[in-house]
Amino acid sequence: MLKGEWRTLAELPAQVTECPLWDPVTQRLHFVEIYARRIHTVDWASGAQHWVETPEPVASLGLAQDGRLVAGLAHGVALVHPDTGALTPLARLDEGPANRLNDGRCDPEGRFFWVGSMVEALDRPGGTLYRVGLDGTATAMVPGLICSNGLAWSPDGATMFHADSRLSTVFAYDYAGGEISNRRVFAVSAPGEGRPDGAAVDSEGCYWAARYDGWRLVRHAPDGRELLVVPMPVQNPTMCAFAGPGLTTLVVTSARGSLTAAQIEGQPLAGSVFAVEVDVPGLPEPRFGA
Repeated sequence: MLKGEWRTLAELPAQVTECPLWDPVTQRLHFVEIYARRIHTVDWASGAQHWVETPEPVASLGLAQDGRLVAGLAHGVALVHPDTGALTPLARLDEGPANRLNDGRCDPEGRFFWVGSMVEALDRPGGTLYRVGLDGTATAMVPGLICSNGLAWSPDGATMFHADSRLSTVFAYDYAGGEISNRRVFAVSAPGEGRPDGAAVDSEGCYWAARYDGWRLVRHAPDGRELLVVPMPVQNPTMCAFAGPGLTTLVVTSARGSLTAAQIEGQPLAGSVFAVEVDVPGLPEPRFGA
């Protein structure tokens, strides 16, 4: 599956980098640095990098119109220009200081930005998965979450995947027109193998899950079976995505915020963004409002 070795795409001593996102129009990769409140952009051809600040922690991104991104901030969703930082609020989802928004993604039709929240202390259910429309209308879809994560869709758009990291479980739903039904368990990670974090689906319909605290990525078959375990050079991979021309580069963000000083000494690149070539390409990301 992998062609070559992991390389460091962006070396950062970040508390948490998240949500790598490829824009085929600009040929650029975006990702966030949650607690530093930054949206980073990497020019694929030159490697040049820059970032813009956001007014709140930012955990998720989707492609939008006019070169903008749709961003899940701590307490709301906004449209942000990655070059200027110009921000237009779209929806306010303020659940109070104990919670913040986390993983988010556009649905296959570009009609909705789905974004889930988490209890920052990770000690109780209190988060919700929301569906945000183009007009900013937010609908609570799945309540009672501890840490919402792992959003992705099957190639035909008929299945939505969603994880609660603290339950070590990925769920699957039937998906049609923005509605979800028939929730079932798709995959459960075993103790010691990390918790499912951010995810991506490849062109064969396989679900790639970053396993936080597991030193690995796992590729699941469309029926949930584990097909491949890919070791990572860091303990806490946070999300994976397909990028580059042809979508044949697997990009993975990571975190160091929960590591001790001794652990960081053994993995000094924790918090950085990594890349490796793969032989099965990913799927193009939909554009919000397209």
